[in-house]
Amino acid sequence: MPYDEDDVRSEGRRPMPEEIPVPPWRRPKKAPPRMPLTQDRIVETALGILDAEGLDALSMRRLAQELKTGHASLYAHVGNRDELLDLVFDLVLTEVEIPEPEPGRWAEQVKEMCRSLRRMFLAHRDLARIAIDRVPLGPNGIVGMERTLNLLRAGGLRDELAAYGGDLLSTFVTAEALEQSSRHSGAEESQEQAGMFADQLHGYLKSLPAAQFPNLVHLAGPITSLDSDRRFELGLEIIIAGLVAGAGDDADDDVRTPESSLPGS
Repeated sequence: MPYDEDDVRSEGRRPMPEEIPVPPWRRPKKAPPRMPLTQDRIVETALGILDAEGLDALSMRRLAQELKTGHASLYAHVGNRDELLDLVFDLVLTEVEIPEPEPGRWAEQVKEMCRSLRRMFLAHRDLARIAIDRVPLGPNGIVGMERTLNLLRAGGLRDELAAYGGDLLSTFVTAEALEQSSRHSGAEESQEQAGMFADQLHGYLKSLPAAQFPNLVHLAGPITSLDSDRRFELGLEIIIAGLVAGAGDDADDDVRTPESSLPGS
């Protein structure tokens, strides 16, 4: 738009001067210094790409592009992409809340821990894909495992049951989050397709000969349910009931008879 001096005067503003060249005897202004490239900055940027674009988009080259540096520079701080994913996973583990054991609340505290772990997975796109085949051996992961075992042992579980129970709970939550994230990838069409398939599967199961497949016909509704919260809570109940049964006489009364927290129960 052409400059109109009358318009500028009428609005009480001075016209913006054109950029004046720097005299040859003066040093030009220096560009602002770049932020230093650190491992923390690299990992936080990688997490941002993961959340926004997904795991398949997270490459060392894409990360270098985001950081405005050469991808070879990243290897001074991160050995390779696999190590980068370990570091990203360890970073987000700080979001998991693992309570200190309280007498009389063991079963509910285990559920609270698992719910917090699930929220962490669902808050970060494709994170469950990273975690499904990884042991969390970073600084935050080690602390988390220690606190998890402390909570499980506070319920009177014998050593083998506490050790395997922690792994079982973690695997269950990760797998459930992976299934949910793949079913609800964020795109409305994906959710719509999942709903359509569930409806079709429900109709198919109900159409089976009831005399030959009585269980599939009777349980068609629960089998095809997309109520992930309900399924998750039910899974927790099943696992914790197994831990309680294995705890035996060493467990306190709360561990032996955990109160149900299933929706609608």
